[in-house]
Order: sequence, then C-alpha cells, then structure tokens
Amino acid sequence: MKDLLFLAHRIPYPPNKGDKIRSWHLLRHLAERYRVHLGCFVDDPEDRAHEPVLRALCASCHFARLDPALARLGSLRGLATGEALTFAYFRDAGLTEWVRATHAARAIAVQFVFSSSMAPFAEAVEDFRGRRIVDFIDLDSDKWRQYAMSGRAPMRWIHGREARLLGEAEVAIAARASASLFVSEAEADLFRRQPGVAAERVHGLGNGVDLDYFDPRRDHADPYPPGGPVLVFTGMMDYRANVDAVSWFAAEVLPAIRARRPEARFAIVGAKPDPAVRRLAGQPGVIVTGRVPDVRPYLAHSAVAVAPLRIARGIQNKVLEAMAMGRPVIATPQAHEGIDAGRDAHLLVADDAAGLAAQACRLLGDRAEAEALGARGRRLLLDRYAWESRLAPLDGIIERAPAVFPAMPAETRSLDRSWEGRA
Repeated sequence: MKDLLFLAHRIPYPPNKGDKIRSWHLLRHLAERYRVHLGCFVDDPEDRAHEPVLRALCASCHFARLDPALARLGSLRGLATGEALTFAYFRDAGLTEWVRATHAARAIAVQFVFSSSMAPFAEAVEDFRGRRIVDFIDLDSDKWRQYAMSGRAPMRWIHGREARLLGEAEVAIAARASASLFVSEAEADLFRRQPGVAAERVHGLGNGVDLDYFDPRRDHADPYPPGGPVLVFTGMMDYRANVDAVSWFAAEVLPAIRARRPEARFAIVGAKPDPAVRRLAGQPGVIVTGRVPDVRPYLAHSAVAVAPLRIARGIQNKVLEAMAMGRPVIATPQAHEGIDAGRDAHLLVADDAAGLAAQACRLLGDRAEAEALGARGRRLLLDRYAWESRLAPLDGIIERAPAVFPAMPAETRSLDRSWEGRA
C-alpha cells in the first residue's frame, strides 16, 4: 500500500459542515487505498475530542491549532507583503516542518491538497516528484469577487484585492499540480476558462450525501415548540453567505409569507449564530436554535426547507441533506447551481423574494404536492448521489495524473508567486 499525504485547512471530522463533509468522505475513501498521513488545522477546540477517530484511520496525523481571531489579525500581514490574505491566514511553521519530515521518512506517492490554502505546505517539499491532486472545492476567488460586488468601502477594495490575488494563485497552483478538482462541473468549467489553465487536468468531482444517515424513515422527536408549520434553513451561522441568506429571507420573504399564512415560522438551525442572526430571534415567527446535536429532527419536522442564498459557490450540502430527508426544497438559482436536479421536478427555484414567498405559500397550502416533491427529490439522490458513486472517478483521476511538476503554461510563468514559501 502506497503512502499519501492529505492536507486540509480544517480537521475533517466530525462531518458537520460543508467542507468537512466533503473532506471526511474523501479521506475515508483514500484511506481504503493508501496509508494516509493527515495534516490539518483545528479551528474549533471542541473538535479536538474527535482526533482519536482520525488517528485510528490514518497512519500518522498532525493537528495544528488555529485561533481564528489571531489568524485574522495575522492575515493582515498580506497587505504589506502583497500576498493574498488567505495564505497569510493559514500559516504554521510546525505544520510545514511536519510535512517535510513526513516526506523524508516516507515515500509519499500522492499529495492530496484539500483547498488552495494548503498548497504552500505541499509545495514546501521542493523535490517532490509524485502526484499532487488539488481539490479547490469551489472557486474561492469568485466568492471574494461576489463579496466585493455587494460590499462597501473599504471592504470592497480588500475583497476585490483578494479576488484578484487569489485568482492568480489558483491558476499558478493548478499549473504545478497533477490534477485539479472542483465540486461541480459548473465550477470546473468556470476554472477551465481562466487564461493559462490546462483544461484537460481539471475535473468535476461532485459531493454525495449519506443516504442511510439522512433517511426520512427514521423516527425523530419533534424539536420545535408548538406552533405553525416551519420553514427551515440549516448551516453554520457565522458564515457570511448564510448570514446574508437568512437576514434577507427574514426581512424580505418571511413577512410576505406570514401575510398569507400568519402561523408560519422560520427556523434558523446551525452553530455559532452571528450577532445579526441572533437578533432575528426577536422578529415574529423566527426561531434561532444555535448549535444542535442532530440536524435531522429539524429537517424531519419541517414543512419546507429553504436555501435563499444570494452568494454561493459549488454544491450546497444543505440542499442535498434536505432532499435526502424527503423534504420539499425551495432554493435560489445560486443554491441550485451544481445540483443535478430539475426545477419543479425535484425542487422549486425562485429568483427573487416575491417568488420565494409564492412558492412557500404554494407548498404550505398543498401538503400532498409538498410531500410528492420531497419524495421525488429523495429518489433522485438515491439514484445519483450516494458517496460511493460520486467518488468512484477519483481513483482513475489519480492513476492517470502525471507526476509534478508538469510544464507550466506560458501564461502562468509571469504570475506573482510571492505567496509561496510563506507557510
């Protein structure tokens, strides 16, 4: 069995948020085929309790502590050095040394880099000649571009700067990788169109969902207080895109729904609610739960799951999980993108606040239609979204990928590489 280095910007267990769901299933898939050496950051002290699970799965592990407040402060050094703030945020001499020592002690055949922010750690091993697979997940530079478009000065300038520098770095990282992965074909196609990208080394590798865990046939006690039907949103509630989504829904969509269905409620289910989210609990009909031990009861006892995201990249796991639970889903086009599900056939899609409100009232008023929509969504996932089938192409991608460093396209040779070597 060959050795594989797996680098992740966040500990890949427990799989309780978007990137960790993907990294956990990738790690478990690869651990069946390689001796895995895991290096990752831990940004939540509560996650340290789960380190034994990963030590049992992997041949060796290194968990680098990351204090988000200190990391944000440290990232500001990027303004002075000219590098993207992302790379200044993820910087740890101990992890860099562990990566080098692991390569010195083991014949690492594959480096699996989960997120562009971990590329400097992999590239710290200058004589590596195996295969380097970079899972960008989403095109982060485009996320920052969206932030810049919707922000105000001075953050608009900072976000625009990050979009530009990170975009340049993404192309350079891909040029020095054997293969680049993205969470959907839409994301992969967007990256393939970037100047200097070798399109044949870019692959879409979609997320799946644990269909045994998210099974609507399981019994769950109703976690909601007595009241009317619930429209539920799930996700980490300190993430800007989620904060924007629920704030907009509570302000622009929920009042229109309650004008027709006064008993309707909106539940925001997820850990670390931002102050702006906590304030929404004072609005009529809004429930803010904070961290919950299990999201499934909140989905099981909801009338409708909503995904009113206006800033989004890749695949929304919250949509897949709700569909797996057989719940009818209403989403914006941004939340629907990347999911192979038909409008009206498997979920409803609305472009604006009025459309979301109309769709919600439609489902709240017709339980049979809502249940039928949820059942069709569940069947779609059973057919296409099991993790085993979604990750099946990965083995072939790794086997066919060339060893690094492939010839760098001419367009990338002049890119600023000042972010390198700063891990």
